[in-house]
Amino acid sequence: MSSDKLLQFEPDALDSSPIYQQLARMLAGAIRDGRYKPEEALPSERVLAETLNVSRVTARSAINQLVSQGLIVSRRGSGNYIAPHIEQPLSQLTSFSETLTCKGYAPSSRWLDRRVDVAMTDEQLTLGLRPGDKVARLERLRLADDIVMAFEVSVLPQTVIQDPLAVGASLYAYLDGIGKAPVRALQHIRAINAQPRLAEQLGIAERQAVLFITRIGYLESGQAVELTHSYCRSDYYDFVAEMRREP
Repeated sequence: MSSDKLLQFEPDALDSSPIYQQLARMLAGAIRDGRYKPEEALPSERVLAETLNVSRVTARSAINQLVSQGLIVSRRGSGNYIAPHIEQPLSQLTSFSETLTCKGYAPSSRWLDRRVDVAMTDEQLTLGLRPGDKVARLERLRLADDIVMAFEVSVLPQTVIQDPLAVGASLYAYLDGIGKAPVRALQHIRAINAQPRLAEQLGIAERQAVLFITRIGYLESGQAVELTHSYCRSDYYDFVAEMRREP
């Protein structure tokens, strides 16, 4: 974000909130309105202070507030950047990679574990398996333009994925290739507080709210073929549903 793109800022004397909060609200509004693109660099606190005629302490405090809100990503030694923000419609069954690609981001995965394992009791029930049946268990971080957006665990019957290491960056692309991609899915979404390990993986504060999404994917035959638990950063994700009133 070049300094010439900055809006004019004039503190509101009738607003009792601190000037840095007023500045943060102004910048946040511009970011949410799409005035600035994801990954665009924010001017330094010095440039902000000089351009907007505020103190460097005020500029620094405003930047810190935007970082805490997830609107800006601070990278040590590099600067501050506009964070990506994903709106995902609930009416469409798309993969993480497909969603990000359509929105102009570069999706990628950072694999944490890929292995064959014995299905747990709840996985047996969900996927229609018998005690002792095995599953492919895939754990990974999902990234958009190299920024961690979510932690994801996918479980599929071993009859579908015999070698978990064969799955590349996109699980659905792999399933498409073997003719086993889900054609419909059920999703349950709720908010939870991030425990220490999850918070560390997502790069957020402990107990910060995240979106916990459970998805069960089904083949045309009705067979459950995928159970995925996703822990998404709530500051980066919005899920949008269109509703219509029946006449």
